Amino acid sequence: MAKIITTSHGTRSEAFGPVEWGLLTSIALMWGSSFLWIAIALEAFEPGLIALLRVALGASFLGLLPRARRAIEREDWPRVAVLGLVWVAVPFTLFPVAQQWINSSTAGMINGAMPLFAAVFAAALLRTMPGARQVVGLAVGFAGVVLVSLPAAGEGGSRLLGIGLVLFATVLYGLAANLAVPLQQKYGALPVVWRAQLASVALLLPYGLISLPGSSFGLSALGSVLILGFLSTGVALVAMAVLVGRAGATRGALAIYFIPVVATILGVAFRDETVEPVVLVGIALIVAGAWLASRRERRRQPLPAAA
Repeated sequence: MAKIITTSHGTRSEAFGPVEWGLLTSIALMWGSSFLWIAIALEAFEPGLIALLRVALGASFLGLLPRARRAIEREDWPRVAVLGLVWVAVPFTLFPVAQQWINSSTAGMINGAMPLFAAVFAAALLRTMPGARQVVGLAVGFAGVVLVSLPAAGEGGSRLLGIGLVLFATVLYGLAANLAVPLQQKYGALPVVWRAQLASVALLLPYGLISLPGSSFGLSALGSVLILGFLSTGVALVAMAVLVGRAGATRGALAIYFIPVVATILGVAFRDETVEPVVLVGIALIVAGAWLASRRERRRQPLPAAA
């Protein structure tokens, strides 16, 4: 297991440039809108069917690209399989299940905590603490995530269960961001993401099939799943793998801090969801924390190994 759960530093420690900010923006838009598409898809499809279809569509799209079929060494197959489990199969199942009880903007807001978990896993696996500016930025961003989550957390009941499921999925995303770094640096994003999605399809197939009887057909739901598959699952995962390979898991995960902003705007605009004033303050803190943590990374000496 120790050979599977590993990470590495990013290849670029400088402050974010046009490439990094471009990747970050595209990821935020694609994943920030995914909560809206999930909410629409839930009007006709069961959660298991949504998870299976979006991953199968994403894998089908990437499989058309020749570079995605580049060989991966046999010794790395278990790591890719674990990545498919914690980055795709489990989180992509938990989000539609949770959104039966919480709205799309709340799910996006909670998902904004992912950079914090990515930093914790990176520090543990690399035995290296992030730089001072990165720590301050992560702390400010976390304060923002707490503020945007407060209105929903106070309602208890099934909504609290929904929040817990999204939070668990977010922890898995933090681990996955670290696992993806060395694999992306070794093979590129396409071969890794495609194979992780194929592993996820196999894992999700039973749940997706038993969800068929409880689902119905709807054009809007089908369109939402198509967008989820091709963009939020296919293109976005590749973009994220590239970003964490360049910037490392801690700074690359900053893209997730902008997801609550996109999810909130779309939820208010298209789903008539309400936003408390405290949420706006939280969003401002999230943006400020992301900017601080994106500054030039200074490599620290590894922490002493535990006895």
